[in-house]
Amino acid sequence: MEKQENVARLIESLKEEDEHVRVQVIELLEEIGSPAVEPLITALSDPNKFVRMGAAKSLGDINDSKAVDPLIETLSDDNKWVRREASGALSKMGDDAVDPLINLLDNDDWKVRGAATWALGNIKNPKSVDPLIKVLNDKSGFVRSGAAWALGNIGGEKVESAMKELTKNDSGYAKKVAADFLEKKVD
Repeated sequence: MEKQENVARLIESLKEEDEHVRVQVIELLEEIGSPAVEPLITALSDPNKFVRMGAAKSLGDINDSKAVDPLIETLSDDNKWVRREASGALSKMGDDAVDPLINLLDNDDWKVRGAATWALGNIKNPKSVDPLIKVLNDKSGFVRSGAAWALGNIGGEKVESAMKELTKNDSGYAKKVAADFLEKKVD
């Protein structure tokens, strides 16, 4: 019971304006590990963005698969910094997060699709290659560039072919990402 009360106090401390305090709290929650997971999952819905950000970061650092689905939901958060922390946390979850992230590539919200591409790029699971190639045609430049970056992290012949196609058909930042990937392949 005492450990749960300490976790609750630490989570409450994530509301502090002082960033250094929040960083220390996140480190302490990580050290607590598994006993902190459930309260941190609850904290993902706190009204304070710093609490949501800290909870997402801590859950990624603890790396407990119970947090995958709540973090997936957090990718829809209104705050971009919270979404970024959730995406980073999911990147640390590895293969447990691949299928849920792939499912998000069809989400109606471009911000959610984009966050999923970046997380998949950090995980580097070859299973995500075909779904990422599919979103290279997304209407959002953010999603296309995220998919190109993710594919560049994964690599392979299929990726190289898709990147060549992207340099011919895209005019935005995704084209530059693909061109940079292909240039590195030559070096």
